[in-house]
Amino acid sequence: MRSPDAFNFLDPETVDDPYPFYAALREHAPIYQVPGTDVYLVSKGPLIEEALYRQDDFSANLTGVLMTGPEGEPQVFDLLNFGSAVDAIANADEPSHSVHRKLLLPHVTPKVVASLEKTVREWAIELIDPLVHAGGGDWVNCVANPLPTRAMALVAGLPLEDVDRLLEWAMSGTEILAGTTTAERMSLVGAKTAEMAAYLKEHLQSALAAPDDQPAPGVIGALARGVKEGLISQSDGVSILVVLAGAGGESTSSLTGSAVRILAEQPALQSELRASPLLIPAFVEEAVRLESSFRGHYRVVRRDTKLGDVELRRGSRIMLLWAAANRDPEIFDNPDSVDIHRSNLSEHLSFGRGVHFCAGVRLARLEARVILEELLARTRSFSLDPQHPPRYVSSIFVRRHAELGLIAEA
Repeated sequence: MRSPDAFNFLDPETVDDPYPFYAALREHAPIYQVPGTDVYLVSKGPLIEEALYRQDDFSANLTGVLMTGPEGEPQVFDLLNFGSAVDAIANADEPSHSVHRKLLLPHVTPKVVASLEKTVREWAIELIDPLVHAGGGDWVNCVANPLPTRAMALVAGLPLEDVDRLLEWAMSGTEILAGTTTAERMSLVGAKTAEMAAYLKEHLQSALAAPDDQPAPGVIGALARGVKEGLISQSDGVSILVVLAGAGGESTSSLTGSAVRILAEQPALQSELRASPLLIPAFVEEAVRLESSFRGHYRVVRRDTKLGDVELRRGSRIMLLWAAANRDPEIFDNPDSVDIHRSNLSEHLSFGRGVHFCAGVRLARLEARVILEELLARTRSFSLDPQHPPRYVSSIFVRRHAELGLIAEA
C-alpha cells in the first residue's frame, strides 16, 4: 500500500476519490501531519473517539481551516480574518454547547420530526414527479438541494420563499471549509456568509420583537426566548442560525445524493428495496457510512498533549476524519461495499459521537427515508446518465454531488 506522502492531499483526483488516501492513513499514519501545516488528520475510530471525549484537551471551536496556497500547497486560514471563530452548536464547547443544544432539541424530538413526515413527503412527490415524467434529470438540482433546505427553513422558522437564497448562502458557507478554496475565493465566500448572518440577524430581531404570548415559530423563536432570558447573547443566536442553515441543508443534500447514486449503480439493490421498503432505513445507514456527508471536523489543541503516540502542541489542529474511520476493515467487514444486513450498521461516525452527536439526526434520517421511498415507488428503474456523469463538489470537508444526472423509467 502506498504511503500517505505519495498522495497530494489537495490534488483533484485525491479530493474526488479520497478513499485510497484514507486507507494509507489508517495503515501507515493514523495521526498524519499535513505537510507544511500544524494540522493533523486522525483516521482511526478509537483515536477519533478518544479526542471527542477529551474536551479539556481538544476544543470544538472552529478557529482556522485548511485552504489552498498560491502554489497549490495546503495552508491554514485564520477565521479571525472574518471577525471571530465559530463557536455555536457543533463548534461550541461546554458549558455553551449544552445551552445551545437545549434550545434546539425541542424542535427535533421524535414527536416533532414525525409530525413533519407528511409535509416532507408532499415536497418529495412535488419535486420527484417532474424528474420521473421527464425521463430523468439532475437529481441534485431537482431534489437533493431544494428539499433539505426547505426542511431546514421550516424547522428554523424562516420564510420558505427565501429557500433559494438560503441554499446559495449555505453552500458558500461550507466552501470556507473546502480546503481547495484559495485566499481570493475566501474573501468572496466570507462576504456571502456575512450576507447570510445579516439576514438571520434581521429575522432574529423580528422574533425578539414578538410578544411573549405570540412567540415566533421554530428554532428562531426558541433562540429569541434564550436571548430574553439571558441564556445566550444575540450574536450567539445568529451564530447558531448560521451553523444550522449551513449544516441542516448541506448534510441531507449530500446524503440523499450519495444514496441515489449508489442505487443508480446497483439495480439489484434497487429491486431489493422496492420489494422490501422496510429495508430503506438500513440502506440509509450504509449510504451515510460509505459516503459521510461531512468527511471530518476540526478540533483545536488546547494545551501541549499527546494523542496516540503523537505529540501535539497547543494551538495546533486535528481533523477527525469520520469518512476514513467509517471504512476501517477492523470495524466493518468488506467496508467498501454496501451491506444492509450488517450487524453493526449504526457504529459509523457520520453523525458524530458523544455530546456532539448530530442534533438533527432524526430529521436527516426522515428526509432520506421519505425521499428514497418516493423515488423507488415512482420508478421501475433509474440509472446514471452517461451524458452527464456524476460530479463532486471540490472539497475535503463535504462529500456532495455537484451534479448527478439520472435516467428514470416510470
